[in-house]
Amino acid sequence: MFSRGSNSDSGLPKPPVIPSAIPTGAAPSAAPAPVANGRSSPFGAASTMGQSVIGTDLTILGDKITIISQNKLQIDGDVRGDVTGKQIVIGEDGSVIGTVCAEQIEVRGGVRGAIKAQNVMLHPTAEVEGDIFHQTLSISEGAQFDGRVRRAKDLAEISPNLDVNSYPVGQQQTG
Repeated sequence: MFSRGSNSDSGLPKPPVIPSAIPTGAAPSAAPAPVANGRSSPFGAASTMGQSVIGTDLTILGDKITIISQNKLQIDGDVRGDVTGKQIVIGEDGSVIGTVCAEQIEVRGGVRGAIKAQNVMLHPTAEVEGDIFHQTLSISEGAQFDGRVRRAKDLAEISPNLDVNSYPVGQQQTG
């Protein structure tokens, strides 16, 4: 299975070739794969199917951070920043401090900030402090909500922006 020696074909995958690390005039052995936002990634394209999960052991902090999911995002950990996606579920142990925007949002945990969605459901364990902008809203008995509710007249005000290129990019460090 594993062997010692200097055999170059060890069965292990080769690391990706990063274009900036290629000397001038040298040809890369493999071109980086394009990603959904039009930029290329040396690690291949991100999956556009399935569900992403921010687990109970994960806390995401940052100034002006935005998490964007092209599909379903389950949040069981803590996020201090804005979250945008097609469908967002905030689990009983999950919390978001920031704006949550999606086509559909289910809250079982906590949100401190605005919620913007076509369809919003607050389950009995939900605790929300902030305004809700929606087309349809369901608040279960037992849910705690402190804020204002407004039905959107125009879907554009509650539609999630899933275009990664439209968000500002922070300054990148050069080495």
